[in-house]
Amino acid sequence: MLTILAAGSVFFPGLFLLSKQCLKSIPALRWSEGDAVIVSARLVSSVQAVMASSAGYIIASSCKDIIEDQHWLTSTYIMFAVPYFVYDIYAMFMCYWYKLRVKGHEEALAAPQHMRSAVRSYLRREFLMVLHHVVMVTVCFPVSVFWRQGKGDYFQGIMFMAEVSTPSVCLGKILIQYKQQHTLLHKVNGALMLVTFFIFRVLLFPYLYYVYGRYASIPFHMVPLTVPWHCNVGAALLMAPQLYWFSLICRGALRLFTGASAPPPASSRS
Repeated sequence: MLTILAAGSVFFPGLFLLSKQCLKSIPALRWSEGDAVIVSARLVSSVQAVMASSAGYIIASSCKDIIEDQHWLTSTYIMFAVPYFVYDIYAMFMCYWYKLRVKGHEEALAAPQHMRSAVRSYLRREFLMVLHHVVMVTVCFPVSVFWRQGKGDYFQGIMFMAEVSTPSVCLGKILIQYKQQHTLLHKVNGALMLVTFFIFRVLLFPYLYYVYGRYASIPFHMVPLTVPWHCNVGAALLMAPQLYWFSLICRGALRLFTGASAPPPASSRS
């Protein structure tokens, strides 16, 4: 178990550093440190998303009994991915830091007190995302690995598949960062992001309730009254930020396809 945890601790930061160095070393790109950091952070998030959603599909498709069946990949990938959420808090701050520098605050940011100010500003701006990552490590990790006692690997696999929308979210952020909102790629990616986020994040929790209702032979509307209260609380707490981020994506899509000008929405990546 510790070996898998250590592997994740090396893989995600290592991929970030390797990607950053490769991007900086390509003469045709001539990217600055900040450009390489921002794109590398999105790349690592996309790689993690592909790995998680692939693992989720393998797990869910292998479990015939949605409660009792187990798959070795479930706990293994959870252990491997936990360091990603710690790393990503740092990576998101680095992206925020370099965005401030692009806006012309290099001299002000040089002093240590301004670094602390930047950290506070980052935590205020990305509070929901940072909180989400902290909860994933401190709550979801022990619940998924220890509290479940090997039950419900199917549900865990479906939860992994929520990451299907992440690559399109990351690409959208890169295109916005480099002012490519007018391109066909941005519009196609925006539509894909809207659809995948809705299906794999917003509809995910109703789907889990529906699947359990079929398994237990009870009506869908009775499932919340049948499952333990902490399952309902956990689902509500996990779904609430997804609904908030989906509302931001919808607002961004409305501006994109109507041509309205407005500041880009806040972060919506998990």
